[in-house]
Amino acid sequence: MSRIANNPVTLPNGVEVSLSPSEISVKGGKGSLTMRVHDLVAIEQDESALKFGTKSGDRKASALAGTTRSLVNNMVIGVSEGFTRELQLQGVGYRAQVSGRQLNLTLGFSHPVEYPIPEGIEIETPQPTQIVVKGIDKQLVGQVSADIRSFRPPEPYKGKGVRYADEYVKRKEAKKK
Repeated sequence: MSRIANNPVTLPNGVEVSLSPSEISVKGGKGSLTMRVHDLVAIEQDESALKFGTKSGDRKASALAGTTRSLVNNMVIGVSEGFTRELQLQGVGYRAQVSGRQLNLTLGFSHPVEYPIPEGIEIETPQPTQIVVKGIDKQLVGQVSADIRSFRPPEPYKGKGVRYADEYVKRKEAKKK
């Protein structure tokens, strides 16, 4: 059996979980999330914890139990605390600005890049060279951050581009004569 599935998910105060045979929904102070549960995974709710197991003993069921446990744990953390991802813009003239539900980026192209902000995501720009992506869905926060980074990934010679705040860009030496 998956070792990850053996650890129960503890529910903090203010988080409610409702189980049905094929779906789990988690409600908290920041919002609510639902997820479809695979048929091979069994979820039991104690007073303030969720336990995960398998309905059959095969390897696929064990792997799915561990994956489901991790996803539900991310849902519980998301509705209670939320997730954030920071991006930094490095380069002369690189700027970011939020206007309404759209992120406007100036990344050295001949045109500005406009990114529509999806539902469930909040984007802030405390400084013109800093972007903070917030939300309750960990996967969506990561995907939006990756989409923004993909407009101009950091290049290895000067380090210009959009990078994660904790990302290290290995620099290359330029070609010599």
